[in-house]
Amino acid sequence: MSSRHDASSHTRARNLAALAALPPDDGQDLESARHGLVAAAPADLAITAQNGRVVWSLVDYAFLRESATAPDTVHPALWRVARLNLEAGLYEVADGVYQVRGYDLSNMAIVEGRRGVVVVDPLISEECAAAALALYREHRGERPVTAVLYTHSHVDHFGGVRGVVDPAALQRREVELWAPDGFLEHAVSENVLAGVPMSRRATYMYGAALDRGPRGQLDAAIGKTTSTGRVTLLAPTHIVAQDGQTASIDGVRFEFQLVPDTEAPAELNFLLPERRALCVVETASHTLHNILTIRGAQVRDALWWSKCLETSRERFAARADVLFAGHHWPTFGSEEIERFLAAQRDLYRFLHDQTLRLANSGLTGPEIAEALELPRSLSSLWHTRGHYGSLRHNARAVYQRYFGVYDGNPVNLDPLAPSDAGRRYVEALGGPERVVELARAALEAGDERWAATVASHAVFADGSSAAAREVEADALEQLGYQTENATWRNAYLQGARELREGPVTAPTDPGGDVARAIATAQLFDALGARLDGLRAAEQPLVLNWDFPDIAERWVVRVQHGALTATPGEQDPGADATVRLDREVLNRILLAESDALSELQAGRITVEGDGEKLGTFLGLLVAPDPGFAIVTP
Repeated sequence: MSSRHDASSHTRARNLAALAALPPDDGQDLESARHGLVAAAPADLAITAQNGRVVWSLVDYAFLRESATAPDTVHPALWRVARLNLEAGLYEVADGVYQVRGYDLSNMAIVEGRRGVVVVDPLISEECAAAALALYREHRGERPVTAVLYTHSHVDHFGGVRGVVDPAALQRREVELWAPDGFLEHAVSENVLAGVPMSRRATYMYGAALDRGPRGQLDAAIGKTTSTGRVTLLAPTHIVAQDGQTASIDGVRFEFQLVPDTEAPAELNFLLPERRALCVVETASHTLHNILTIRGAQVRDALWWSKCLETSRERFAARADVLFAGHHWPTFGSEEIERFLAAQRDLYRFLHDQTLRLANSGLTGPEIAEALELPRSLSSLWHTRGHYGSLRHNARAVYQRYFGVYDGNPVNLDPLAPSDAGRRYVEALGGPERVVELARAALEAGDERWAATVASHAVFADGSSAAAREVEADALEQLGYQTENATWRNAYLQGARELREGPVTAPTDPGGDVARAIATAQLFDALGARLDGLRAAEQPLVLNWDFPDIAERWVVRVQHGALTATPGEQDPGADATVRLDREVLNRILLAESDALSELQAGRITVEGDGEKLGTFLGLLVAPDPGFAIVTP
């Protein structure tokens, strides 16, 4: 459902003040977003899965076309970027270089080669990637895909690969798959080891489960939202292992810049020198990016990021006439590219250095977030604004990278759990009714952050309190209306919805490619993270695992409630030896089958104490994809 209330008088006043403070809009971004249009996306674009479920649609965003003026319930800068992100279709960005934009959260680039095309970053979902390629072929002909380049290890840049590549063609070596060093390891670790919490938190970040509209979800700043189709993955056949490495891919010369540990742990930029086209993927966007994304990830290195941008500027700017990326619209002209990269470089360097300067003065992460502001020379540029990453959150992230989440104050060494703290705050403030009264008064006074804080204590003290949940939802709603940051807006509004309705997640079809691509070592690491440690400590065991299909043998030991997996020779003293194909284990872990059925079918054989296999599987706890966030 959409949010329940209109903008308060305080929200209207703040958004009007924000409008007055915005830099002038010279229309250049809109011109660049429309430059090179070959074919606009259909106004009624809706991409469906095989079962008819809509996995991507622009239809529900039609309200953004109605007015250039933001409604009261949307920050005016966010309204502007949401309208820019509605420019969708097939674009020629350089000679023989095309982008399909608006068919998923990310862009797909298509580079025409000697025999066919090189697809760069095939979106999130198989269905969306297939639709994007179909749009290109409709206007440029039935050129075969000769190669795919994954630029980095985030799912919106590889998940749709089966929509553009037939695995049989890959097996026949008719298609090359290129990726930066470490791609597969990081792609699967992020989406398997920490996949469930990240996916749950991504529901808040991208707002895919929210209704679209001026009081709901309208953008994710780097695109509309995440598609909800089938996520796929095919392993790379070629690796970019060295910075400065060059390659001829289908007759097109690529010059690579490795930029690991910037926006992703495995990432690259590239120049097409013969086309004078530079792709910076996500190291430079038309917004401040995240040093720590609110869905959760490893903290990124703002200092190194800045230095990589300077290398991009020095190495490529004078040799490029167009800069394009995995999100947003291109930048045209060498001089403008130079200025763009220099400002992006300085943005991350300022953020890093000034956070440390304030930390050296004794400020903590939250205090730095309150104090830090950009100089006018940066804040007056549209592409450095906090549409996606926020200055406040990023400052806390830089602090966290150097000092951790502990702020040095001993009172915060062992803080109370939210429910325990909430119960005590409610008691100290005079009981549940008094706390709700205080929260409502703060909300009516325009102090929404305090209202949400006070009400949240009441919710965690008693999750069944309808009054506390409602006043917190009302406060979060107004905060969502006021923020320029799209991901903050989505999180505020998703939180408000779940306070009123309970946990909600977006429908997805993750498929099994990512789990199947994981190395066996990582697979056992993932199982260790699902082990019920206290129960396992009472049931130690040793299992030999023999996977004939991949010619691997492992010994898994569960001792002291921890799992250790060792490749190589089998343990003669093991409780049992389990022999099965790796694909059989994949099916069991993906809930496509179960161990008993596979045993009965003869696809699993066990030598020794067969009950130990059941014991082991019984110690694994399935994750909860809909766990509570704003409630206990």
